[in-house]
Amino acid sequence: MRKEDCYFLGKITRRHGLQGNVFLKLDTDQPEMYNKLESIFVDINGLLVPFFIAKQSWSKGDTLIISFRNSTEALVDQVLSKDVYLPLSTLPKLTGNKFYYHEVIGFEIREADGKSCGVIESVNDQTAQHYFLLKLADKQVIVPIIKDWILELNREEKYIKMDLPEGLMDVFLVPSKKDE
Repeated sequence: MRKEDCYFLGKITRRHGLQGNVFLKLDTDQPEMYNKLESIFVDINGLLVPFFIAKQSWSKGDTLIISFRNSTEALVDQVLSKDVYLPLSTLPKLTGNKFYYHEVIGFEIREADGKSCGVIESVNDQTAQHYFLLKLADKQVIVPIIKDWILELNREEKYIKMDLPEGLMDVFLVPSKKDE
């Protein structure tokens, strides 16, 4: 399995008890989607290695306690503090204006009048306000991801039409690294 064909699910944070169980901290808004995991891919030295789950239970809202089939101390040591992935094919298809962040990389952002604001280079979801980082000519532009601003998502033509406040493009223009 290649990392490009997967999405980040979470991280194995620490041991739970003495029976070979570990905590899996999920990085998702919908942890309930992961009630019945059969297997996961763990990033070990850059390779995604499959691990099959024997049992799982909830610790708290977004943390699972899992035990692996044929678990040993060495196996548990190997997965501690490692990132966990699942195949993109396991995600449900979204429709309308809903999207996964990974699927809109490379999409163009357009204003309501059709004017281009740039192409999405990345999405930052590590801050309270998630935002698109766009490439526009030799500049970078930050556009907050606000559900009410999204007018249309066109997957075929790869663009998102947004109703952006006047002047936003000037306020959130960031100099590119070579301008600094």
